[in-house]
Amino acid sequence: MILKDKVALVTGAAQGIGRAIALKLAANGADVVIVDMNLDKAQEAAREVERLGRRALALRANIANLQEAEAMADEAVEKLGVVHIMVNNAGITRDALILRMKEEDWDAVINVNLKGVFNCTKAVVKYMSKQRYGRIVNIASIVGEMGNAGQANYAASKAGVIALTKTVAREFATRNITCNAVAPGFIDTAMTQALSEKVKEELAKQIPMGRLGTPEDVAEGVLFLVSETTGYITGQVLNINGGMYM
Repeated sequence: MILKDKVALVTGAAQGIGRAIALKLAANGADVVIVDMNLDKAQEAAREVERLGRRALALRANIANLQEAEAMADEAVEKLGVVHIMVNNAGITRDALILRMKEEDWDAVINVNLKGVFNCTKAVVKYMSKQRYGRIVNIASIVGEMGNAGQANYAASKAGVIALTKTVAREFATRNITCNAVAPGFIDTAMTQALSEKVKEELAKQIPMGRLGTPEDVAEGVLFLVSETTGYITGQVLNINGGMYM
């Protein structure tokens, strides 16, 4: 129970990687605030956390809106008393080649994936600064480091998340707040399950380990970065991609 008595806030935690992270943190002793646009699924995930014997709170918030992000953080502290851990996982895709990409699709992805991380970080770091303790983990992506045709908006947002991570790490290190990023490769989620078997086989061929990652692979990396033993690791990007990008 390495996170006993810690409170974690995880965005986009109703399904996929976010849900796996929330349950991993709960299994290791943390109480968890499940944040998602889909409140019904967030409540389902919260019940799973409670079945693990931890406190849970399900909240709906549009993290692209600063006021909603601040209200989310305030309610988390009001209901659970404190926030020790922030995992910025929520994200969307609106893929298209640049010449076909609509301006509103560029804006939507940047607003959720990058501005949303800024909003949530700004909302929780005031509490972390007062208590002089915090662990922030931002979910970036392999494409934020290597780029990807058809994902200009997504890749740009995730590259921005990496730069933001390093800046937050520098600004708050003296407050005993660490900020790191996890950059997953191709992970077996609902998004990739929609691909044909042939496409998934081709993807696997590009990965030295020969398989797509699992949400649990990513969750283990997050658990490592939020633990008590990693307080001297900050401003780093942990790549979880099976060796696809080195």
